[in-house]
Amino acid sequence: MKIFDEIESEVQSYARNFPRVFDKAQGEFIYDADGNQYLDFLAGAGSLNYGHNNPKLKEKLLEYIERDGISHSLDLHTEAKKDFLETFHEKILKPRDLDYMVMFTGPTGTNSVEAALKAARNYRGRTNIISFTNGFHGVSMGSLACTGNSHHRGAAGVTLTGSSRMPYDGYMGEDLNTIEYMDKMLSDSSSGIDKPAAAIVECIQGEGGINACSAEWLQALEKVCRKHDMLLIVDDIQAGNGRSGNFFSFEEAGIKPDIVTLSKSLSGYGLPFALVLIKPEYDQWKPGEHNGTFRGNNMAFVTAKAAIDTYWSDDTFEKEVQEKGRYIEERLNTIVEKYGEGNFTTRGRGMFQGINCVNGDLAGQISQAAYRQGLIIETSGADDQVIKLLCPLIISKENLKKGIDILEEAVRLVCRRADSIPEESCYFDDVVVETEEVSK
Repeated sequence: MKIFDEIESEVQSYARNFPRVFDKAQGEFIYDADGNQYLDFLAGAGSLNYGHNNPKLKEKLLEYIERDGISHSLDLHTEAKKDFLETFHEKILKPRDLDYMVMFTGPTGTNSVEAALKAARNYRGRTNIISFTNGFHGVSMGSLACTGNSHHRGAAGVTLTGSSRMPYDGYMGEDLNTIEYMDKMLSDSSSGIDKPAAAIVECIQGEGGINACSAEWLQALEKVCRKHDMLLIVDDIQAGNGRSGNFFSFEEAGIKPDIVTLSKSLSGYGLPFALVLIKPEYDQWKPGEHNGTFRGNNMAFVTAKAAIDTYWSDDTFEKEVQEKGRYIEERLNTIVEKYGEGNFTTRGRGMFQGINCVNGDLAGQISQAAYRQGLIIETSGADDQVIKLLCPLIISKENLKKGIDILEEAVRLVCRRADSIPEESCYFDDVVVETEEVSK
């Protein structure tokens, strides 16, 4: 660990919570350099929906590399890009009756958000963007202006402008319809809200604490956007690619956003890859207006196509994800009822769910207790108060049960400790994990 302490920047975060040197991974498992095995319920923060080193994707990638397939091509046309576009159109867009142009951006999610915001502003000729409380859209300046988290916003070093915040579904409690509030603000010329170019929303807020809006709320948001001549942008970077139970998280609501951003698990293999889907009438870019050296990762085209061919050629995989989602919901509800004492709540949908633990200290202790038992699981939310399940979608039912069993035991132990149970009854003496104590 010495080299990391000596020269790696203090900005590192995940490594602080899981202080091991990791060396290999397969499926839902990751292994450290000493051979210790962990169930991975972090999965690259949602970048590994199909697991680590998925053999069906790896086979296609190795074949491509072995034949000297093009690795870098700027935005030149390549066979790999052609194959991906054809597959994505035929198996993802067409069956869902979605008509989009596909824009390849720089390889990160935040770059795709920046492109989406530019496209909306340029088309509408306005600068303001409506974003939502607890939203997270990235840490580059335009994306960060639409992000709610003060920890990330504070690191910008400058005043962030160009976005007006509105309350997300449920933010003001059950009795206040936040879409009606938004409509009122936009309808009143004295509200102080400049006429927006677009609204950007996550159907499930990952970093914001696994807040899932209802289908009715999303439908109402689309209507308000149409009423006020705004584009609707859905940020599907973390909730997309099957995580919600459908390929796109907005499918349940039956809406058709004007712009959609995708990244994270799009490549299927953890390779950097991002794109923007734009309705044809809004795709009015001049050549090179939004570009980048690494737009269009050919190796990611190969694995993305393989992932779609393998998992999205019919609805079998989708139904499996939905079934696992129902199992997760049942288990988490049981844990909350047994140990929450009316304070814990569940949230999310599909295989994007979590437990709200009231405060970040408690959630952090649970995460560390699970880590000591061989489960890597992160926290999210404004105060890191939500235990966040992001296991690979391909996880076996046996290992899904095993992972949630570990989580339940961690919750039990931490709650007992919080209730001042004698230390000898607890699994651990301190929530700070010492690396040599991690068991195989």
